[in-house]
Amino acid sequence: MKFIALPDDRLRRVSFYLAMEEYVARTLNDSADCFFMWQVSPSVIFGRNQLVENEVNLPYCQAHQISIYRRKSGGGCVYADQSNVMFSYITRSDNIPFTFHSYINMILLMLHRLGIDAHTSGRNDILIGQRKVSGNAFYHIPGHSIVHGTMLYDTNLQNMAQAITPSKSKLESKGVASVRQHVALLKDFTSLTLREVMQHARNTLCHSEYLLTPADLQHIESLEQEYCSDEFIYGHNPRCTVVRRCRFEGVGELELHMQVKGGVIKSINLLGDYFAVGDVSAQLLQPLQGCQFNRACIENALPPDLSKIILNLQRAPFIDFILEE
Repeated sequence: MKFIALPDDRLRRVSFYLAMEEYVARTLNDSADCFFMWQVSPSVIFGRNQLVENEVNLPYCQAHQISIYRRKSGGGCVYADQSNVMFSYITRSDNIPFTFHSYINMILLMLHRLGIDAHTSGRNDILIGQRKVSGNAFYHIPGHSIVHGTMLYDTNLQNMAQAITPSKSKLESKGVASVRQHVALLKDFTSLTLREVMQHARNTLCHSEYLLTPADLQHIESLEQEYCSDEFIYGHNPRCTVVRRCRFEGVGELELHMQVKGGVIKSINLLGDYFAVGDVSAQLLQPLQGCQFNRACIENALPPDLSKIILNLQRAPFIDFILEE
């Protein structure tokens, strides 16, 4: 297998590496399979068919400078930072199940040679014991398959737990109550540093190298523009209604219906058995329409005293309710 190398160690955006995969598949993947590794600043990467508002804690990511990207593969939402490594594998194949199975076996081989008793689970996970150390996804372009995945080493678990928001049913299906309970860190199972693990992966899997040229980089940066666009990141979201339900002491049952698209509240309605003491539509709901779906914008849009609109309604808990925090 051929290792695809960059001419420098500069930290690049997730979008660059996603474009690099596509460029390698379309241009460089002639006969030999290709592989490369990458690291990024704190980022969330969600799947092609996912609704960002359902998978990503947008206010937390904004507050903690965590970037958000969509990829072209399916699967779930992942968190990445410089304390883990991402793998990319490109091969000339139209047989996606076979390709995916081959890639998983290669990663297992690499881990087994470190003395780590890793195994597969479900569709796309690699586990150590009962905890996930690697999640993987794939997509296909004519004649080529691309598989990519995470390898957790010493990832910031606080950011991971807060930035991505898997459904309760998804966690329950894996027999865990939280993201933290579901993951393993490679550093707890090997004495090697992350750099040494990366070198071990390259030595195990690759036998030759291709160094990207300045012309290659220009083509990748051109492809990258699609991955950076708001249309690609947010525009794939289907029109959908977000429903929140909660009982507030002294207020009653509230049921909030929102249509959120591209990180913006497009429509909003509030149902329930509350007592309105003001004009709920004009004073509470209309200011939120067109508002960015983050704490700062929502706080600026709402009037200071919500109890003058809905009896006993307090501002801070209501904002938490909107953001589901």
